[in-house]
Amino acid sequence: MIESFLGHLAHERRLSEQTLIAYRRDLERLDAWLSKTESLAIEQLDEQAVRQYLAWRNRCGASGKTLQRELSSLRSLYRWLLREGLAGSNPAVGVRAPKSPRRLPATLDADQLCSLLDHPVDDDLLTIRDQAMIELFYSSGLRLAELVSVNVGDIDMVEGELGVLGKGSKTRRVPVGIKAREAIQRWMRVRANLAAGGEPALFVSSRGTRINPRTVEVRIARWARLQGATRDLHPHLLRHSFATHVLESSGDLRAVQELLGHSDIGTTQIYTHLDFQHLAQVYDQAHPRARKKTPGSE
Repeated sequence: MIESFLGHLAHERRLSEQTLIAYRRDLERLDAWLSKTESLAIEQLDEQAVRQYLAWRNRCGASGKTLQRELSSLRSLYRWLLREGLAGSNPAVGVRAPKSPRRLPATLDADQLCSLLDHPVDDDLLTIRDQAMIELFYSSGLRLAELVSVNVGDIDMVEGELGVLGKGSKTRRVPVGIKAREAIQRWMRVRANLAAGGEPALFVSSRGTRINPRTVEVRIARWARLQGATRDLHPHLLRHSFATHVLESSGDLRAVQELLGHSDIGTTQIYTHLDFQHLAQVYDQAHPRARKKTPGSE
């Protein structure tokens, strides 16, 4: 049943490989629990069994966010079962996972990040490539999978635009800033020294093929250490920093939503909390009655 459902997700909904892996992991974990404790097939669930499973996962230390994702996987499975006439109701519809405390994403200060990016780049091929990847991450707010999937022909260097294939195979166009274009142009001048013949990927590995996501993470962390960064640098930190800095400057939440490729503006709204933190700091520093007076300051 799970294999048939995953086939539906892959061929009809055309979900990404990473999304399919997550669905498989969630549903096979539930199926294993059912076989040990309930002697039920996954298509025979009722609401009580779903609640018992969530309670077990919670006792095992699963976070509210993880449980929400697992419930979402189960709901999707049962929507398909209902469509196929293999179930009479969706037992996960009325079940809610416990909420997790909302953690604000980490960001880098704009001046700090620009200082790192303005370091001179040596003539090493991989370093030139890494600089271009980092500039594009920060310039356009890309996800890791989106950057890896970029092909040479996706970027319009004249207009400064990039076509991105995002989550759920949705496409969007994002701007590419002048600094990122300069770094990409420098990379393009030497890319042929690494890329295999006919390889369409913009960023390739030392083997000449499309770069692996894990390699991107490792190389960015290495680049940051060499530049003297005081904290780890990773793709999502660059994406969060991009979103925060654009929102702080523009105040346009809808624009940030479009740039990030969020289908739900609620996902983007977390950056309003970050923006408020910035405003609160400015207020504390600037408003004459925002802070207590220190002794002797009158």
